[in-house]
Amino acid sequence: MVYNAFTTNLTARLVYSIIYGYTVLFCLTGCSPQDYKNKADKEVDNIIDQKWRDSFGGKANYKISDTQPSENDIEIKKAIPASGVLTLPQAVAIATAHNRQYQTEKELLYINALDLRLARHAFEPQLSGGAKGEYAKYSGNEAVGTQADLGFEQLLAGGAKISTDVTAAWVEILTGNMRGGLISLLSTTITQPLLRGSNSRIVLENLTQAERDTVYQIRLFNRFRKMFVVSIASQYYRVLQLHDKTKNAKNNYNALSDVYEHTKKLDRAGRLPRFELDQARQDKLDASDTYIEAQKDYEQALDEFKISLSLPANIEFQLDENELTALNMPGPNNPDLPKINEAKKEQAKEDLTIEALTLLKNELNKLEINSGSSNNIEGQPNQNESDLSEADMIKTALILRLDLANKGDAVIDGERKVAVAADNLRAGLNLVASTDFVSRGNTDFALLETSRNAIGVGLELDLPLDRMAEANEYRKALITLTQRKRDYDETVDTITLEIRRAYRDLTEATERHHIQLESLALAKKRSKNTFQLLQYKRANTRDVLDAQDDLFDAQNATTDALVDHAIAMLSFYRDVGALQVRPNGMWEWEERKNSEFRIQNSEDRRN
Repeated sequence: MVYNAFTTNLTARLVYSIIYGYTVLFCLTGCSPQDYKNKADKEVDNIIDQKWRDSFGGKANYKISDTQPSENDIEIKKAIPASGVLTLPQAVAIATAHNRQYQTEKELLYINALDLRLARHAFEPQLSGGAKGEYAKYSGNEAVGTQADLGFEQLLAGGAKISTDVTAAWVEILTGNMRGGLISLLSTTITQPLLRGSNSRIVLENLTQAERDTVYQIRLFNRFRKMFVVSIASQYYRVLQLHDKTKNAKNNYNALSDVYEHTKKLDRAGRLPRFELDQARQDKLDASDTYIEAQKDYEQALDEFKISLSLPANIEFQLDENELTALNMPGPNNPDLPKINEAKKEQAKEDLTIEALTLLKNELNKLEINSGSSNNIEGQPNQNESDLSEADMIKTALILRLDLANKGDAVIDGERKVAVAADNLRAGLNLVASTDFVSRGNTDFALLETSRNAIGVGLELDLPLDRMAEANEYRKALITLTQRKRDYDETVDTITLEIRRAYRDLTEATERHHIQLESLALAKKRSKNTFQLLQYKRANTRDVLDAQDDLFDAQNATTDALVDHAIAMLSFYRDVGALQVRPNGMWEWEERKNSEFRIQNSEDRRN
């Protein structure tokens, strides 16, 4: 009696489970594609929130276009201001919001988070189910029947795999002597590896790699943002540089036209040779040609800049000349070294893993940089921060650069892959346990009985007799590890080269700017004096033309040096890794300087 009561209750529970399972299954299949999208978006947002660290950069402008923006995002319309003048902050903001490559980078981050979502799902219960109905007629018998099943599988961190399936079948005999009724089956199988695949680190390897890949992609995205904002700002300055050259060319043409008109008067008065008038006319024609070419180059560069902003090439606007004037405002000629060192402290504390930090210490030792104690690498400098040298900048970049952090962690990934490949060379030994419970009845659930061999425990042995493929994978893993170590070393050398080049470029640009300012002042003085001397016959036309030509060259060279210095400064911050991108796309140092200039400039206009 006790047994029959137990079996009846268990059978009823099985049937209720099937009904409940199919109710859930029906609800799931009833979800719309939009529901699946919303769920994926929510889980991806949670993943990125979990993985994003403040040391990577500001968490803004990373969501793809068809999702809800984050609270830090700034809505930027794809439009030109009514004034028809596009400022640098506006250009950077539009590019951040609409540039096609930027959108692609955001989508790559999203897709990587989706891959992690799937990797996590491998260790969650995975439901499966189905149903079928059929009509059959054979040997004088006629019947209809249905069958439904619901089950799940789950992989545990220890390697165990649990599989459960509940099946219910019902047959109704329409004609004939066969018996109909209901049968239900509960089947459970548990497989636990004892040798190969029994280590939790091996089992979790795919999930571990997916987790780390998401961190890598976030780092790459933030590295891209820094490079992107510098490229947009550099392109903006280069277009302004060409525009300034166009103005210089026009002014040069006007000045030479004045010289030509003056020499023509002197020629009519017989006060200078005819060939000097021809020289003036020839230089005037050359200046006109230079102006036409400069105008073409400027318009072409502006159209190309429109494409970078994802704006139509036929839209008309101008760049703000005040941005170029702002570069002449008083400002730092050298990097903000204390701020860079502070960023280095935070990055070392929050970003680098212990293994990557060890690799970094070894590289600093190779560079023969006096790094002091291990605490010094974590941000305790031995010297005055304002006296940081090129070597200190290299040391700082090796800590701040996100791409180098990825390379260091890739070496650690390679070591894990070697361990996984080595595990695959082992013999396989699995402990397998299974149960099958069957309920049979003539349209009732009165009897529950176990089928033959319904409960079983056994071992499955896979001898390592043929491991050719696995041996090849193990050897490949060793080679890949060596390649990644070499790649890491090469990245260290490349970053060192970039910092040395950026440091030299910045130093050169600063010195050239000072030289060109002095040269420009001298050229202006020469041009003015020689023109006056021409009127008193103390200079010839050639002297005046040469002085004007030197003035034109000095004006262009001064603008070139000014823009080169601004770009060199931005590139230096970018290469060191200290440039911080704000939600509106601007960078901290330049935005502060530009905002100060714009406030001052607006006050001047009001006065």
